[in-house]
Amino acid sequence: MNCSSSTVAPPALMAAPRLHRLQHYFSSHSFPSPYNPRSLKHHSFISPKPPPQNPSKTSISASFSTLRISFQNNRKSRKYFASASQIPDSQQHTHENKRLEEAREAIREYLEQLGASRDDASHICSNCSKYLQMLIDGVDDLDDWNSWSAASPGEEIIEDAVEFKNKVYQMAKQKGDNGVIPFLESLGLSLSSATRLARYLSSSGSNSLPLLVQKVKYLKEILFSDRDDHELIGKNARRMMAHLSISADEDVQQTLAFFEKIQARRGGLNLLGSEDTSFQYLVESFPRLLSMRIESRVKPVVKYLEDIGVPKEHIRNIFLLFPPVISYDIEKDIKPKLQSFEKIGAKDDLGKMLVKYPWIISASILENFEKILVFFNDEKVPKVCSSHAIKNWPHILGCSVNKMKLMVEQLEDMDIKNKKLGQVIAASPQLLLRKPQEFAQVVSFFKDLGLDDEAIARTLVRCPEIFATSIDKTLEKKLDFLSKVGVSKPHLPRVIRKYPELFVCDVDKALLPRVRYLMGNGLSKNNIGSMLRRFSPLLGYSIEEVLRPKLEFLVRTMGKPVSEVVDYPRYFSYSLEKKIKPRYWVLKSRSIEFTLKEMLGKNDEEFADEYL
Repeated sequence: MNCSSSTVAPPALMAAPRLHRLQHYFSSHSFPSPYNPRSLKHHSFISPKPPPQNPSKTSISASFSTLRISFQNNRKSRKYFASASQIPDSQQHTHENKRLEEAREAIREYLEQLGASRDDASHICSNCSKYLQMLIDGVDDLDDWNSWSAASPGEEIIEDAVEFKNKVYQMAKQKGDNGVIPFLESLGLSLSSATRLARYLSSSGSNSLPLLVQKVKYLKEILFSDRDDHELIGKNARRMMAHLSISADEDVQQTLAFFEKIQARRGGLNLLGSEDTSFQYLVESFPRLLSMRIESRVKPVVKYLEDIGVPKEHIRNIFLLFPPVISYDIEKDIKPKLQSFEKIGAKDDLGKMLVKYPWIISASILENFEKILVFFNDEKVPKVCSSHAIKNWPHILGCSVNKMKLMVEQLEDMDIKNKKLGQVIAASPQLLLRKPQEFAQVVSFFKDLGLDDEAIARTLVRCPEIFATSIDKTLEKKLDFLSKVGVSKPHLPRVIRKYPELFVCDVDKALLPRVRYLMGNGLSKNNIGSMLRRFSPLLGYSIEEVLRPKLEFLVRTMGKPVSEVVDYPRYFSYSLEKKIKPRYWVLKSRSIEFTLKEMLGKNDEEFADEYL
């Protein structure tokens, strides 16, 4: 190959490393490596003698000032000359793949020697590309150093009889992490994170590679399943974050930081239950999880949670939403904290509370729990109501008392105090987490529909859940539905006063199916609208439990047309077994013709006087 002198450096310079890079390698203390002179000695590598010095020169650094080409540049130069020699790209690619395969095989053998099974070792070395490349580069750099040394006059040639695969093996062994770095990278950690965590784990003898593999398998089995509830876990995480308005303790802060890492990914917190995304961040955020003993620490926590009523399939919800609990001591940390809730009669509800809000065993939430109890007592809220609110919606324990006061003041302005306040928060504790301006907007919404202050207050006491809903996503949607079935705006105040619960019924899952069922039995939309205007609870009844059995009895047994319920929709409110059937059989036995209103509109005394 002919190359012009203007483009090709002299061979001696081309192989020369940068001096500062050599010094960096020889001063490295992170892991023993073949770059360290002592390691070279152990592996029969002969250290090169320093280049001959000319006393007339100022210093060693001056004599090396022209050696500016690094090992990496030397590798690039070799690739350049290979290209200039017209080596086909396919051959070069094949050569690189062969080296990569040899490196992967070397790591697999090394991991097996450390105690990993063949399958585990194969999986690890197939998923640690950065680690493999680091070792390959290290071997290449060492070869570059050898070639530079051999090119210097008077140097002893470094032994190069060791094959590439064995060099990679020795390089991995000299790293001193005992296979932990490639294992951690195979979990999804970056190489830098894996290296830092490996140093932490190497401090304990209980963190050998086989033990770490078993720990990870067990944790993944507990944390990740085939259940399709990722969105529910993510939704609860967002809710917990949104309603936290107190100072967080260290464990909650770490959990929030963990959430934020996942939230930054495409898909957000819905990925919290995804093994592919969540586990690597879990390990990075809570490295102590991998240093714990499974048999003596983790499994007892799992069993204890099952014993207090947490379904096994929901234990993962608790661990993912509050990972520090995995490392808690049962006797010192978990039991004493949960016992605090016995004062509100929650002994039999602890499992449900933990699934809903795992932070109840954090220090900051427990401290706020005591403050909230004092606040409810000062507001003269009956204890049975405040206890019910906390047990049903423990998220309120993350709300500061000062913020809660603002919402309570809004309720008191509507003359909802003491027992009424207790009734409201027991039925809808999440109302306490509303922003005052959001609550005021719902009040204004009902005023615009024609309800006065007194009617709104009665509606609030009867169905407080309405005031915790979204105007755009819930209330407006219900208005649109009512309009489509024939309930016009002038009739809305009556419908709302008579059955406000209609506004918390799901349109797609409850209201529309009931409308379709009635229409399928011969009623028109106008019929249904007319019935709703006179009897608002109509669409609150279950098809299977109420509508179907009563319609079938009306048509098949009583022999009446479906149109009869248009005139008297209240028919659906009476008990089939206790009132409809007994009165029908009485009237039939006397061959009395009757309307539904005549049969059911009278109380028992009036009915007896007229027909018995």
